[in-house]
Amino acid sequence: MSNAISASEKTMTKAIVCSFYTNDDYYRAHANRLRKNLESLGVEIDLREIIKNPGEDWASICRKKVGFIAEVCAANPDKKVFWIDVDCELYSIPDFILNSTADIVGFQRGFSNPLKIGYENRGRFWEPCFWGINTTQQARNMIAAAAEFERIATVRATDDFFFEEAWRAASPNLTFQIIPSNCAVDKGKPSIAGHQVFFRFGSSGQVANFKDKVEQHKGAKAKKQFNPKLELLRLAKEIEDILPVSLSTKLRQVVDASGITGILTGTKHNVYNNKVMVNILRSGRSGDVQKYNENLEIFKSKTLPDNYETALIKVSSTFLAYSGRKSDQKIMLAWWENPFPGNYGDWLTPFIFSYFTNNKIIFQGLTSRAHQKHIVSLGSVGRFIKSNSVVVGTGVSSFNHALQAKADYVSVRGPHTAELLKRSGGPTVASFGDPAVLLSKIVPVKREQTNSRTAFIRHHTHLQAPVILPSDFDEISVLLSHPDDVIAFITKLNEYDKVVTSAMHVMITCQSYGIPCALVSFIGFEEYVHGDGTKYSDYALGAGVEIMDPVAIDPNLNMAEITPLVKRIQISNEKMEEVEAAILEGLRRVKG
Repeated sequence: MSNAISASEKTMTKAIVCSFYTNDDYYRAHANRLRKNLESLGVEIDLREIIKNPGEDWASICRKKVGFIAEVCAANPDKKVFWIDVDCELYSIPDFILNSTADIVGFQRGFSNPLKIGYENRGRFWEPCFWGINTTQQARNMIAAAAEFERIATVRATDDFFFEEAWRAASPNLTFQIIPSNCAVDKGKPSIAGHQVFFRFGSSGQVANFKDKVEQHKGAKAKKQFNPKLELLRLAKEIEDILPVSLSTKLRQVVDASGITGILTGTKHNVYNNKVMVNILRSGRSGDVQKYNENLEIFKSKTLPDNYETALIKVSSTFLAYSGRKSDQKIMLAWWENPFPGNYGDWLTPFIFSYFTNNKIIFQGLTSRAHQKHIVSLGSVGRFIKSNSVVVGTGVSSFNHALQAKADYVSVRGPHTAELLKRSGGPTVASFGDPAVLLSKIVPVKREQTNSRTAFIRHHTHLQAPVILPSDFDEISVLLSHPDDVIAFITKLNEYDKVVTSAMHVMITCQSYGIPCALVSFIGFEEYVHGDGTKYSDYALGAGVEIMDPVAIDPNLNMAEITPLVKRIQISNEKMEEVEAAILEGLRRVKG
């Protein structure tokens, strides 16, 4: 066995991760988990149990963090010191953090992004749940100053107050590095193009209990703005919870059909207030090619688009690809447009229907009021079916929401959805099948010699799972919408030996072509895909194939765990003919 030590192993010996916990069951359990977590990373640990004395509360315990970190720094003058709250979790320590030359490394307060940096937005600079202190004299002086101030100060405050005071005093002489917020699970905007996700935030729930009871810094514009939409959503949920099920179901259907749901949730995914951007999106949806091009030219001549603006432009061009067709006739079609630039599975709706009609396809928001007859099809969007919807292959993600009984049902995804429809007072539907089973007919790619590699595609809600891929895996993003990109995506999948995915419509795509596929989830992220799992068996029973429920696997992908999950399933020609007939019938009815 070689005695050589890798560069990363040498680096790990130059760092120490520290934390403490009180002698109670809650924090001790977190400490045991964190210890195992850090030991698996091979990093040196200083994790101590401290005694909670009579009369000490959460704020008093937090304050002890200042002296503790100063003590660890003093005992390890040649090692970078990283503090992590005991209820948080590290999946790794990336090289850009471990080998940083900055004096201080950490997340910005509130896990915000660089566009919101500064004290006008936040009362404090750092988010203290995880941060690193370098071995430089400047960094150690700051920590020592914080500890000395905490020792003599009489103010009632937690650790972050003292660290902030020391930071403000020392920052003119310090270098610092902000960790991108999307390196933390559920923080920032996830992207496979970003740095790896390595941190998961935990919360004891005590912060709110001590708000305004300890000394706090205030930003120049730190006053919290009242958000009427969020308050109305909160109130609506509270009212729904106390109403009888039958009454709350009827109320929800009225609210959804009226468009109020869309108004209240309209900024959940997409926030834009630039008038030109608004015009680009509107003209794309309406099919106004001239207005789209004019506004796009204005925007690009004045601004370098950021990631969000780029996504909006892409999704607007996709709308235009369907709405700008040269036809005097139009079809109103509903699908889920978010998140921008679009999610593959959702945007299969216009892609598939455009194959069967030359008419303009105009977007009908699922959560918006529908003034005209329209088609609802792919996806677990049954909740949003309205009385003037024509339903083709739609499913549900759970039985929590009744279906609109008065809609015109051609087909549904499977027997579970059909059963819920009957319970809701609707008609009997015997035609089943998700329209995505037709993709191999619409894009007739012939699978020839493959590339001896595995394609990995995760559901967009899994983008911040800390996945580590084997060397023979290639990750492909589902964040796309344009028909050209859909064709390229499908063509690329057919180049691979097999596919591993957590996205159901990627699995359905594979079954349409007969591509070997494994359907997975990730340990610790099982609940990130909406629903109770009904949709998987509903689809399989409706498509006449073997049921594949997602299996939760270690995010550090291991082929020994994955190989037994890979199955080659092929949709039958008979099922494809049934689904095609349903689509053609749906188009006929929406025109009638």
